[in-house]
Parts: sequence; C-alpha cells; structure tokens
Amino acid sequence: MKGGKTLGIIGVGLMGGSLALRAKKFNLFQHIIGVEKNQAHTRQALEKGIVDETLSFPEALEKSDVILVALPVSATAEILPQILDQIQPHQFVFDLASTKEHIVNSVKNHIARQNYVATHPMWGTENSGPLAATEESFENKVLVICDAEDSREEWVKQTQDLYQKLGMKVIFMDSKSHDLHVAYISHISHVTSYALANTVLEKEKEERIFQLASSGFSSTVRLAKSHADMWLPIFKHNRENVLDVLEEHITQLQKFQTALIMERYNEIENYILNANKIRKILDKKI
Repeated sequence: MKGGKTLGIIGVGLMGGSLALRAKKFNLFQHIIGVEKNQAHTRQALEKGIVDETLSFPEALEKSDVILVALPVSATAEILPQILDQIQPHQFVFDLASTKEHIVNSVKNHIARQNYVATHPMWGTENSGPLAATEESFENKVLVICDAEDSREEWVKQTQDLYQKLGMKVIFMDSKSHDLHVAYISHISHVTSYALANTVLEKEKEERIFQLASSGFSSTVRLAKSHADMWLPIFKHNRENVLDVLEEHITQLQKFQTALIMERYNEIENYILNANKIRKILDKKI
C-alpha cells in the first residue's frame, strides 16, 4: 500500500475510525476522507483527527483510490453493489463486516466483483462510535481475507500489505468456512453474554447487589454492552451457523445441569478439567 493514495471510509465508527487512526500512525495514506450520516460522528471524527475531511458518498467515491466499507453487515451488503456500480478500474473496495458469505453472494455476479476484497479483522470492543476508536487497534490480531480467488490479485496483495503494516497476521479462507468458525469463536460469546446479563437482571432486582460483582462477572458480561444495531444483522445473516453452535452450547449446559441435579460431582470435575484444555490452545496463540 503506497502512502500517496487516498482512502475513503464509508462509516467512521469504531472499526473504520480505528483503522484510519492506525493507518495515520504509519503514514499509509496521503489523505483520508470520511462518509458519515450521523452528524455527531462526523464532528467527532474531524475533531479527533480520524479523517482529514468528510464528503458526500458520490464525492468520496470519485476522490478515493481505496474505499473502505466499515458498516454493519446489512448496510454493507446494501451499499457494496452501489459502490461496484460506480467503481473505476484503478480503484478497489474492501470491507470489515464480521459475516462474509451473504455479502460476497450479494456481488457474486457483479461485473466489477474483482475490485472487491472481502476482509474481516478479528478485533473489536463492546463500544461504538468514533470516540471509541483507537490507533492501538488490530495490533497482533488476525485478519481474514475471504474468497481471494474472486478478487484481482493486485488488490488482494495491496490489502494484505495494508493489514500487515497495521500489525496484523493475514490468513485466507473461503467465506462459508469463515462464517462457521466465527460463529464458534465470536458470535456464541455474544449470545452467552446477552443471556447471562438477562439472567442476572431477571433474578437480581436489587441494583445494589451488583456492587458484589467481581472482575470475572464483569469480563463475562462485557460483550452484553454491544449494540443491537451491529449484532442483530450478524445473527440474522449467520443464523444457521449460530443455531448450530447454540445447540451444542445448550447441550453442554444441560450436561452440567444434570450432573449437578444428580450430585455427580466427579462428572463436574471432569467437565471442568476438559474445559481447562482450552488454556493450552489460547496460550499457544498468545
């Protein structure tokens, strides 16, 4: 990725804003343009120095060499064909959406499909908006490029180069496999967090009881702060995979419940010991 290029970001929130700040840290673009419907976000992005200017959607497309779509899943699938309708041969577009198969299929037969690179950085927080953006984002995290064979090789290489300069490890995967895997390692975590938060809110009517909450509880329900605007479309578009994961998750909960009801504590111990195996896997990753 050459520093003399202009990046246009559609949606200057947490993800798009964080990528912009980190790209600025390493001088990866000469100029960064933002497109944002939310006027408060527009003001915040300018004040925080995330973007150099904000323009309308058509103006940004015309002036950008590289276009980033940093919108929720449904909005990405809606706007991507519009971008490809207008994109020029010297331009390409990539996105950050956390489900890929639906989005890829939305432009599968588009004449300019090769000008699109499907990506998903495995990073995020429960916060949203440009004020939550940070230049320390993405460092030492994994970036997935999906269905690279359907994109122009030059654009894939430039996208890979960009993410590597941001400090990410790049891997390649087909979009169908990607959506299945993220259901297991990301989407189920949010479902569990929402369920736990609702369980406690239902049973603990006294707000002051939360003064007893430990750091363990706080870390477990942290994801429950994540906005419905982002996660409802994810659950919708990755419905089959999330249901598959939920079935196994519920089975595991029922195993624990049955063992506790029957006072089979040796089974509970084995249940915990088996779960502990994940520590070795995560430690290797770190």
